[in-house]
Amino acid sequence: MAAYVLAIDQGTTSSRAIIFNQEFEIVSVAQQEFEQFFPQSGWVEHDPEEIWSSTLSTCRKALDKANLKAEQIAAIGITNQRETTLIWDRETGKPIHKAIVWQDRRTADFCFELAEAGHDPMIKEKTGLLLDAYFSGTKITWMLDNVEGAREKAEAGKLAFGTVDTFLLWRLTGGKVHATDATNASRTMLFNIHENCWDEELLKLLRVPASLLPEVKDSSDDFGMTESNIFGGSIPLRGVAGDQQAALVGQACFEPGMIKSTYGTGCFIVLNTGEETVTSKNRLLTTIGYRINGKTTYALEGSIFVAGAAVQWMRDAMGLIEAANETGKLARKADVNQDVYLVPAFTGLGAPHWDPDARGAIFGITRATGPAELSRAALESVCYQTRDLLDAMRGDWEGMGDTILRVDGGMVASNWTMQFLADILNAPVDKPEILETTALGAAYLAGLYEGIYPPPEEFSQSWRREARFAPSLEEDIRIRKYKGWQDAVRRTLTR
Repeated sequence: MAAYVLAIDQGTTSSRAIIFNQEFEIVSVAQQEFEQFFPQSGWVEHDPEEIWSSTLSTCRKALDKANLKAEQIAAIGITNQRETTLIWDRETGKPIHKAIVWQDRRTADFCFELAEAGHDPMIKEKTGLLLDAYFSGTKITWMLDNVEGAREKAEAGKLAFGTVDTFLLWRLTGGKVHATDATNASRTMLFNIHENCWDEELLKLLRVPASLLPEVKDSSDDFGMTESNIFGGSIPLRGVAGDQQAALVGQACFEPGMIKSTYGTGCFIVLNTGEETVTSKNRLLTTIGYRINGKTTYALEGSIFVAGAAVQWMRDAMGLIEAANETGKLARKADVNQDVYLVPAFTGLGAPHWDPDARGAIFGITRATGPAELSRAALESVCYQTRDLLDAMRGDWEGMGDTILRVDGGMVASNWTMQFLADILNAPVDKPEILETTALGAAYLAGLYEGIYPPPEEFSQSWRREARFAPSLEEDIRIRKYKGWQDAVRRTLTR
C-alpha cells in the first residue's frame, strides 16, 4: 500500500519537497533556491521555468533520498507562494512573461486610480481584501496590457492564468488540469468569498476574460494525476493550499479562535473565525482559511511584508553579519540601555497600516550603536509588528479570547526572538515539534483525501508542542518599548 505523501512547498526564494509517512514524520527533504529578478524599483519577478525545474529537481531528490518509487507515494500536496501571477499559452504551455511576484508594486498607481473611482468598498465586500497591488488581479491586467498580443489571445481563449499552484498542476498533469483551490482563488481579488465563485463584476472592472481562469476546487480534492514520465509513474494530486492557509492546517488550528504566525521572508498571522466572515475595521484581510468537503472555513489575516527579509538585509545589503543565525547571538549582547527601532518598510508597510509609500527607517541611533543593537532592532521589529496585528484582530473580533500563538517558519529557530515575542505580546508562544508546518498542511490535505490521514479532529490530537515561551518582561518596560515602536512607525507613515 502507498503509505507516503509528497509535499511540494514552492516558496518565494526556494522550492522544497518533503516526504511524510503515515505518522506525519518527515522521511526526506530537498531544497533548491532560485533567482530573484528586480527589473525596476519596486518590481519583483521570477522565471516560471526556474520555478518548474527547481520543483521537479527537489521532488526527485526527496524521492531518491527516501529510496521511494512513485507507486509508494499515495498523494502529492502542493502549497505555494500566494498572489504571484503567471499567464501561459494553452497550446504550448509557455509563459508569456516572467511571473510577477506578490511583493511587486508595479500596479500601485492603477490601484490608486481604482480607489479614487470609488471601487474599494465593493472589492472589500466581495473579496475580503483591500484594494492593493499585492493581489493577483491587477497583475493580470498589467500583463494583458503590456505583453504584445496578450489581450487578443486572452479574449480568444488561448491563454491561461494561474497562481503558482495552478501552473505546477498544469505542468504536472501535462496540461490536462487547469485548477486551483479556494484559498488561492481568494487571494486574486477576483473571487467572491461569500458565494465561492469568480465574480463577473470584478472581472469586468479589471478587464480579465473569464476564459483565463482556473476551476476552483476544495483544498482537499481530486486535482488529477501526474504524467507517468515525470516521476517514473503516475501519482495522485490531492491537496492544494496557499502557504499561509497550509500552515494554519499544519498547525491544526481547526477551531474558531485558534491562531498561527509564520515567520519567513514576511510574516503572516492567520486567525480561524469558523463559518463566520469577520469584516475588519483595522485594515486586516478577510480570507478563506480552507475548504474541505465543500465547507468553507474563514479567517482573518494580517500580512507583514518584511520579517526574515530584515535579517537578509542585515547580511546581504549592510554586511553586518555573515549568517542569519548570528543575529540572535548579537541581540543578547546588545546594550539594554539603547532603544533602537528599525521600521523595515523596504517595500511599504503591510497590515494594519497598508502604506505602500512608507520606506524603512532607523530611530534611536547613538555613537555607541553597533551591529549588536541593529541586530536586536531587526529581530524586535518582527515582534512589534506581530503585536500590531494581534491588537488589530482583538479589535475586530470578540470571539478571539486569550491568545496562545502557534509559530513556525525560519525565524522560530531563534529562541531569543521567540522569548521577546512572548514578552511584547504578554502571551504564550508555542513552538511545535514539526516546524515544517506549511508542508505538513499540504501533505495532510492530500493524505486526507486519499484516506491515509484522519479527519481534522483526530489530526489535531497529533499536534505536539516542542517548547512554550512564557512572557517574563516587566509591564512598565513592555509598555515603554512598545510605545517607542508606535512612535517610530508614526514617523515613517506617509498617509
